[in-house]
Amino acid sequence: MAFSDKYKDVEAHGNTKLHIIHTNDKKQMAISLAQYERHLRLQRHKIVGIDLEYNNEPGAMQKPALVQLSVGKTQPVLLFQLSVAERCTIFDNFLANPRYTFARARHSGDCQLR
Repeated sequence: MAFSDKYKDVEAHGNTKLHIIHTNDKKQMAISLAQYERHLRLQRHKIVGIDLEYNNEPGAMQKPALVQLSVGKTQPVLLFQLSVAERCTIFDNFLANPRYTFARARHSGDCQLR
């Protein structure tokens, strides 16, 4: 079953407030990605923050369960629940877009770009 939860003014570090969308709904995800693309079109550096969380099933092959995407300070953070979502070409195409640089911070504090 599709769900979409929105959270406003989630407190992050200090006085930073985030708007978060947590969903497995393809339509909501497509709306969020279209909003990201409009924002990125105006940016010189097209950087998308990305983080993956994996399933914790013992003995099972680790699969991505949730992807977190963020673009700029004014855009909502998208938490897309892959583990209960249908495969989506729009999502795959966004991740494969060579115009965007995807960056994530590792636990060691190193920054990794793709």
